[in-house]
Amino acid sequence: MSGALVIVELVQGRPAMASFELLGLARDVAAPTGGGVCALLFSADRAAAALLIARGADRVFAVGDPLAADYNSDTWLAYAERAVREAAPAVVLASHTTSGADLAPRLAFRLESAVATGCVSVAAEGGVLRFTRPCYGGNARETVSFRTLPAVATVRGGCHDAVPADPARQGGIVALNGGVPASRLRVVERRKENPQRARLEDARVIVAGGRGLNGPEGFRVLGELAEALGGVVGASRVPCDLGWCPPSLQIGLTGKTVHPDLYVAVGISGASHHLAGCGGARNIVAINTDPDAAIFRDARFGIVGDFQKVVPALVAEVRKLRAGC
Repeated sequence: MSGALVIVELVQGRPAMASFELLGLARDVAAPTGGGVCALLFSADRAAAALLIARGADRVFAVGDPLAADYNSDTWLAYAERAVREAAPAVVLASHTTSGADLAPRLAFRLESAVATGCVSVAAEGGVLRFTRPCYGGNARETVSFRTLPAVATVRGGCHDAVPADPARQGGIVALNGGVPASRLRVVERRKENPQRARLEDARVIVAGGRGLNGPEGFRVLGELAEALGGVVGASRVPCDLGWCPPSLQIGLTGKTVHPDLYVAVGISGASHHLAGCGGARNIVAINTDPDAAIFRDARFGIVGDFQKVVPALVAEVRKLRAGC
C-alpha cells in the first residue's frame, strides 16, 4: 500500500476548502512512499473533479449515485470501501466534520484497521505514519501510529496549507456508480437553519458567545456586532448544550475548528477545550467581566466589562467608522 486517499466534502456543489487542505497534506504524506493521491468525490460533476486534480489529486473517484449526493453513512461507507480497495492507499484522510467523524470509524472498522480522529498533524517519518491530536481536553497532545494499513484519520481544518490550483495538471477520473448494498437509512426530512449564513469554517470574522451571556437573548446582541463587522456568530459548548443557540455554532475540541482573522470572544472563560477550536485565530479580542479569565492570556486585546454595555458601544463605533469610509 502507498499513497493517500482524500474523502472530499462539498459545499454548495463545490469542494470545501478543508478538502483542498487535505489534498496538500496528502501530497506531503504520500511523497516519501512514492505513491499518488486519490480523491473520492460524491458527485459526477466533471468541473469539480477537474478542480480537485488542479489542486493535487492524481486520480478522482467520482460517485454519480444520487443516493450519495447528501451524506448517508451506509452509502458513503460502501463507496469509500470500494475506492480504498481499488486505490490501495496507505492512509485515508477525511475532514474532521460531522460527516467525516461519523464515516471514518465505520470505514476503519470495515477495513479491519484503526482510526485517529481530530488530528492536527499527519506526518510520514521513516516509513511510519504518525498522527498528532489533542488529548486530555486539549491540555496535551498525543502522537500515535498504527500497526495496520490503511490508516484512517480525520484532520481539523486549517492545519495544512492547500496546494495552489494548477490548471495544467493532468489526472484521471474514474466513475463509481451502483454495485453497493441498499442503505438501511431513510431520510425523513432535511432542514437548513439558515442557508444564507456563511460557514464558521470559512468566516474571516467570528463573534462567539459563552456562558457569560446568561441566555439566548445575548446572542441577538452578538448578532448585531457580527453583522457590523461582516462576520458570523459562534459559541462555546455550554450555550449549545443549554439550547441558547444551535449546536452548529459550537467551536472547540468537540465542535468546529476555525481560523478567522478576528475572533471576538464574549463571555467565554477560555478553557483549553474551547481554545483548541479557535486558538489558530490571527487576532483574539476578549470581553469578560472577570479580569482573571483565562481567555485574556490568549487574547491580543481584552476588555473587562459587561458585554451588554460594551458590545452595543462597539457596534455603534464600527458603524460610525464604516459610514465614514
